[in-house]
Amino acid sequence: MSVLRITGGRELRGEVRVHGAKNSVLPIIAASLLANGETVIHNCPKLSDVEAAIKILRHLGCRAERRDREVAVDSRGLSRLDIPHGLMREMRSSVIFLGALLARGGEASLSLPGGCELGPRPIDLHLGALRALGAKITEEGGSIICRAARLRGRRVNLSFPSVGATENAMLAASLAEGTTIVTNAAREPEIWDLQCYLRALGVNAYGAGTPTVVVEGTRISADVSHSVIPDRIVAATYLAAAAATRSKVELSGVIPAHLATVVGTLREMGCEIRAERETLYIESDGNLRAVRPVITEPYPGFPTDAQPQLMAAALRAKGTTAFVENIFENRYRHAEEMRRLGADIKIEGRVAMVTGTDKLTGAPVTATDLRGGAALAVAALGAEGVTEISGLHHIDRGYDGLEDTLRALGAEIRRA
Repeated sequence: MSVLRITGGRELRGEVRVHGAKNSVLPIIAASLLANGETVIHNCPKLSDVEAAIKILRHLGCRAERRDREVAVDSRGLSRLDIPHGLMREMRSSVIFLGALLARGGEASLSLPGGCELGPRPIDLHLGALRALGAKITEEGGSIICRAARLRGRRVNLSFPSVGATENAMLAASLAEGTTIVTNAAREPEIWDLQCYLRALGVNAYGAGTPTVVVEGTRISADVSHSVIPDRIVAATYLAAAAATRSKVELSGVIPAHLATVVGTLREMGCEIRAERETLYIESDGNLRAVRPVITEPYPGFPTDAQPQLMAAALRAKGTTAFVENIFENRYRHAEEMRRLGADIKIEGRVAMVTGTDKLTGAPVTATDLRGGAALAVAALGAEGVTEISGLHHIDRGYDGLEDTLRALGAEIRRA
C-alpha cells in the first residue's frame, strides 16, 4: 500500500500551472461518442478517472489513446451500448455516458455507479431528464436499461441544478429531434465547457452559465479538437496549501472568475491575493483568522469540492469558523482524520465548527474520498512532524502529480 509521507512546516515558493479540469474532461470524453468521428482533447490531465473513461470507450468499441497531455478518441467504431459493473465501479461519473449512448445507439445499459462514498447521489434526476426526452427506463438484473427508438426535444425541468443531470440532458438532446430547453440547469463552468465542445461538433447549444440551457438537436459526423478549461478545484487546493503554510505561490493557467468565492474567503482569512488575466498570486503570513460561515451551494456559490481544503486552511486560524455543507451529507469524513492531527472540529448535522489551534502534529491518516484526501495533504503541510496519508487511490482520481507539484514548490513530500 502506498502512502504520502509529508513533513510539515515548510514554506512554499514558486509557480504552479494548473492542469485541465477533471469535471470537464469526463463529460467531454462521453460526448465524443456523439461525434461519429475523431476528437482530440487537449490539456487532459493524467488521472485514474480519465484512464477509467478511456477503458470504457475501448469497451464500447471506440479507439481511444493518450498522447501525453492529449486524449484522441475515434468513436466511429462504436459497437456496444453497455458499461459493465467492473468499469462502473472505477468511476462514479461513468453515469455521464448514459445520455450519449442513448442518443447515439438508441439504448444504454449500466449498473449503479461507484466512486467516493459521500452519501446518496441518486441518479433520479438523470433518468427523469432522459424520460422527458422520450426514453423508457427499466431495471433488469441490477442494471438500468434505457431505450429510445427516437428522442424528441422537450422542456426538461430539474428540481435541483444537478451538474450531471444537466450534462446528460445536453448530451441526449444533441441528437434528438427538435429543441430541448433545460430549466434550473447547473451553472458550473464545466457546463459551459461542454457546451463549447458541442458547438464545435455543430450542435446549436446556448445558455450555459445561466439557469436555462437550450440545445437544438442535429445530425453529427465531425472531427474536432477541444482544449479543456483549467481545474478550479485543483487551483483552490493549492491556494489553501499556500494559506496554511506562510507561503508565496503563483498559479498560472487559471480562470480567476471561476474561483471568486474561494478567493474571497481566503482574503477574509488574511491572505493577499492578486489576479492578472490567467494568473493568481497568493501570499500568506500564516496569521489566519476565522471567517463568516462558509456555506456550500451550487455555482456560483461556494463549491462543495473546495470545502475540505478550506477547512484544512482554517485549522490554525484564530477564532471559530462555521462550515455548512448543503450538497453532500457525508462530506465531513475528513474531519475525523484531521482530529488525529490535533484539529478542534465539532460536527452537528450539516454544520462543522472549526476552532483554530496553536499546533497541529503529524500522524497517520487515511483519505476516504478525493477532496478529503487533498485536504489532509493541506493540513499535513501546516502540521509539525511527519504525516502519512493512505488511501491515495482517491487522490489520484482528481490530482495529476500532487506530490510532484508540492515538492517543486519546496514541500518535503514523497510517495512511499
